[in-house]
Amino acid sequence: MLKKSSIAVAILLILFITFRVFIVDRCSSKDAEYSEVLSSNNAYVGDQSCKNCHTAEHHQWKQSDHYMSMLPPNDSTVKGDFNNVTFTADGVTSKFYKKGSKFFINTEGDDGKNHDFEVKYIFGYKPLQQYLVYFPGGRLQVPRLSWDVNQKKWFNQYAGQKIPSHDWLHWTGNSQNWNTMCASCHSTNLHKNYDTKTDTYKTSYSIINVSCESCHGAGQKHLEYINSSDYKSGDKVTGSFMKLSKNSGQLEQINTCAPCHARTTEISPNHIDSKEIMDNYIPQIPDTEFFHADGQVNDEDYIYTSFLQSKMYSKGVKCSNCHNPHSTKLKHIDNQTCVQCHNPKKYDTPKHTFHTPGSKGSLCVNCHMPGKLYMGNDLRHDHSFRVPRPDLSVKYGTPNACSNCHKDKSEKVLADAVIKWYGPNRKYHFADDLIPGSRLNTDSEAHLTRLINTKVTPNIIKATAAFYLGSITTPSSLDILISCLNHKDAQIRYRALRSLANFPPNEWINKVAPLLSDKVRAVRIAAADLFITIPKDQIPGQYVNAFEAANKELVSYLRYQTDFSVGNIMLADYYLKIQDYTNAESFYLKGLKKDNQINYAYLNLSSLYNTVGKNDASLEMLQRALKNDATNDRIYYNMALLYNEMNNKPAAEKSFIKAVELKSQNPRVYYNYGLMLNADKKFKEAEAILQKGIGINPSTPDLYYALTFVYIQAGNQTKAQQSAFQLKQLDPTNPNYQGLFKNLGI
Repeated sequence: MLKKSSIAVAILLILFITFRVFIVDRCSSKDAEYSEVLSSNNAYVGDQSCKNCHTAEHHQWKQSDHYMSMLPPNDSTVKGDFNNVTFTADGVTSKFYKKGSKFFINTEGDDGKNHDFEVKYIFGYKPLQQYLVYFPGGRLQVPRLSWDVNQKKWFNQYAGQKIPSHDWLHWTGNSQNWNTMCASCHSTNLHKNYDTKTDTYKTSYSIINVSCESCHGAGQKHLEYINSSDYKSGDKVTGSFMKLSKNSGQLEQINTCAPCHARTTEISPNHIDSKEIMDNYIPQIPDTEFFHADGQVNDEDYIYTSFLQSKMYSKGVKCSNCHNPHSTKLKHIDNQTCVQCHNPKKYDTPKHTFHTPGSKGSLCVNCHMPGKLYMGNDLRHDHSFRVPRPDLSVKYGTPNACSNCHKDKSEKVLADAVIKWYGPNRKYHFADDLIPGSRLNTDSEAHLTRLINTKVTPNIIKATAAFYLGSITTPSSLDILISCLNHKDAQIRYRALRSLANFPPNEWINKVAPLLSDKVRAVRIAAADLFITIPKDQIPGQYVNAFEAANKELVSYLRYQTDFSVGNIMLADYYLKIQDYTNAESFYLKGLKKDNQINYAYLNLSSLYNTVGKNDASLEMLQRALKNDATNDRIYYNMALLYNEMNNKPAAEKSFIKAVELKSQNPRVYYNYGLMLNADKKFKEAEAILQKGIGINPSTPDLYYALTFVYIQAGNQTKAQQSAFQLKQLDPTNPNYQGLFKNLGI
C-alpha cells in the first residue's frame, strides 16, 4: 500500500517519545556487543503505543510465537534446562549452566575446542527454542543444540551429522548466522547493515521481536492521526495510515506474511512501497531443488509457495480465514476449520474420508495437508491442499498422504483402494504434467508447454514450467518463453528471462529489451542480467539508458547478497560476465572463504585463471574441487581440457577416462576425447568413445560431425558417408557442415 502524507496536526506527546534501535557493532573484545543508540527514524513506536486501543489483540500477541521470536534471556523467557546439565550428541559434549542471572553454553567452537558462550538472546518458543551468542564482527550465531519445549529435553537439530568446526554448516559458520539467515523475520524493521569490505555487521532493528508494526507498518502517523481533530470530528482516512488494515484484501495480506513465511531472496534494504511482492523479494518456485517433482514440499519451504498452488488461493482464501493473525493459532480446531466453507454433510463423513470419525484418518489435514518435521521436531503442513495421489507415487515415486499412516502398505495397494472408492479415473491436476515436465527428457517440453498454455494452471506452476523450459533449448521452447515475457504475472516474466540465458542473444534481444523498464524491480534485474552478456555497442540505442538504470539495480541486488557465501559467488559471476577478472577473483575467493565446499565457484575460478593465463592456479582450483567431490565428472572434464592445453597428454587422457567412467552426460566430454584420440591416430578408440557419446546424446550434431571426421582420417569412406547422412538428418542447414556434405556426396 502506498504511504500517505502525514497529517498537519500532531499531539505534543508524540514528539517526546524516545525511539531506540539496537545495533550490532564491531568490537575488539572476544564478544561483539550491541550498542544502544537514539534512532533518527522515529516512525516505529513500539507495541505499548498500540496497547490502549487494541487491548485484546495486544494480549493475544503476547501469548504468540511472534512475541517470543526473539527476547533477552531471563528466568521467564528461557525454557531450556541450564541447571549444570550436560548433553552429548555426535561426538560433542555440551554443558548448560548459569552464572548469576546469565546463561551459558559450553560447547565446541570454531577451532574445534569447547568454550563458554554466553546466551545473549532467546530465539523462538514452540516447539523448540534456540539461543544466540555473540561472535566478532557483529555476528550472532545459533548453536546446533536446541531445547524441545514439549518433551523438555536438549536435542541436536542435525542428529547423526558430524560437522567439522571449519565447515559452512557448523553452528559457528555462515549457514547458522543470525544476521544473514534469521534476523529479518524475528525482529521489526531489521537492517542487517553488512560491510562486504570488512566482512562485518552493524545490524539494527527498531523492536526486538515480531511486533504489531512488523505487519501493520510503522505506527507514528497512525497515532498522530487518531489523536487528531480530523479523526475525532469524523474525517476518516481509509486504513488510518496503516500498511495492513483490518479489512485488507487477499493479496495484500498474503504479501505481508510471505516475506517470512516463504523461502525468498530479499532484493534490497530499500523497500519499494508496492503491492507486488517481487518489487522487494524473489520467492522460491516449486522446482525439484527444494520441492518434490509434483510441487509438494520437501525442503524447509514454509507456506507461500505451496499456498499459491492451491485451489484455496484461487478462490480468494487468505491467511486470516483460518489463522488468528495476533495469536497465530487456528481459529477453529480440527475439521471445524475446513467446514467453514466445505459442506460437513458431504465432506466430514465416513462416506468421504473412508475412516472412522475421530480417527487420524478422518481429519482433513492428514489427507490434504500432510506434515513433515523440520528443525528436528517442528511439524509443518503442506499448504497446497491437494488430493492424495498414490497412483502418481506408483508411476513416478512422488510422496502421498496415504503413505504417511499406512506405512505397511505398498503404493499400488493404496492406489487400488482409491480406485475402489472413487473409480478408475482421477481428475486432472497440474502434477500430471509437472512431474514428467520436470524430468527434462524428450517428452518434457510438451508437458511444460501444456502447463503454460492451460488457463487454470496456477501462475507459480507456470513460472516453474518456464524455469524448466530453459533446459530445453529448442525453437518451440524459445517461442513459449518469449510469449511468457508478456504475461501479467511478474514471477512468470522473471523465470522466463532467467531461462532465456540458455539461448543465443540474437534470438531474444529485441523481445527482452522492453523489460529493462518493466514496472517490477525483480524483472528489470533479470533483464539486465541478460543484457550484460551483450557488447554495449550491440544494445539498441533506445534502450541504453534503461539498461544502465536496470544494471545499477542488478549490482545493488548482488552486493546486498554478499554476506552469504552464494551471494559472493553470484557477484563474482557478474564480474566474470563483464570480464572484470580482478573483482570476479576477489568475490569467488570471498565466497569460498565462507564455504569451501562450493565446487561451482572452484570451477568458475579455474576458468577465470585459465582465461588470464594462470594455468597452475587454474589446476589448483580443480584439485581443490576434486577433494570435495571425487565423483564429479565435470571436474575431470575440465581437468582434461586444461591438461591438454598444458601439453600433458597422459594426464589429459586419464581425466577423460575418469569422466567417461563416471557416465558423464555431457556430449562435449565424448566430442573432445574422441578428437584427442583421433589426433593420436587411435581411430578405433576414438570411434568407440564417440559412439558411446551418441548413445547417451543421440541428438547432438557435433558428435556425428566428429565421428565423420574420424572415419575420413581412418580412410573409411562408407562409414563416413553413413555418419554424415545422420548428421544431415539432424542439422541439414548448418553452414559449417555444407562443405562436408558436398565432399561426401550427401
